[in-house]
Amino acid sequence: MPRDGSITRTSIMDSAQQLILNQGFSATSVDSVIEKTGITKGAFYYHFDTKAELALALVERYAALDHEHLEMNMKQAEELSRDPLQQMLIFAGLLKAEMEGLVEPFPGCLYASYCYEAQLFTEDTHQIIENMMLEWRQRLSAKFSEIMEIYPPKLEVTPESLADMILVIYEGVFIMSKTLKEPAMTAVQLGQYRNYIELMFEKPAA
Repeated sequence: MPRDGSITRTSIMDSAQQLILNQGFSATSVDSVIEKTGITKGAFYYHFDTKAELALALVERYAALDHEHLEMNMKQAEELSRDPLQQMLIFAGLLKAEMEGLVEPFPGCLYASYCYEAQLFTEDTHQIIENMMLEWRQRLSAKFSEIMEIYPPKLEVTPESLADMILVIYEGVFIMSKTLKEPAMTAVQLGQYRNYIELMFEKPAA
């Protein structure tokens, strides 16, 4: 067992997340996590008292990385253009570029895996997922509000609906990509989202 306890904890979480994404939470036993990680049962329980505690730690880590991912790409887009529409198009393009290198379907979303078996998780766990969904909605709808002050949309839409669409695409395409074994599908659908946003907004009159 590694002397660095943080390495062991990370290994446990990495193994557990992979198993949960592949087969679901209820089918992922503590023993299967221990076997995949290659540690003793004592080492597991040194870091996590229960499977529920592991589940909470996993979603906390996942949400923290999700927050960093959202902010990193939005800040890069905002640095590359001062126009809110161009910022949003760049943002979508950056997400698309991240997925273009996939050679295997994206493994899936931990949020979705937890929601499929919602009754197995604590309220704290569900609150973390809800908070991150709302963060995406608030961050992106604020950008779409800026866009709509300058560019009239061609159809009746709300900033919130346009913001939510990107998460809807992510969740749906992960399932389709995995089912059909088409890793390129995620990038293609994010590209379609970018096209939709570009077509939705008209240039302001001169």
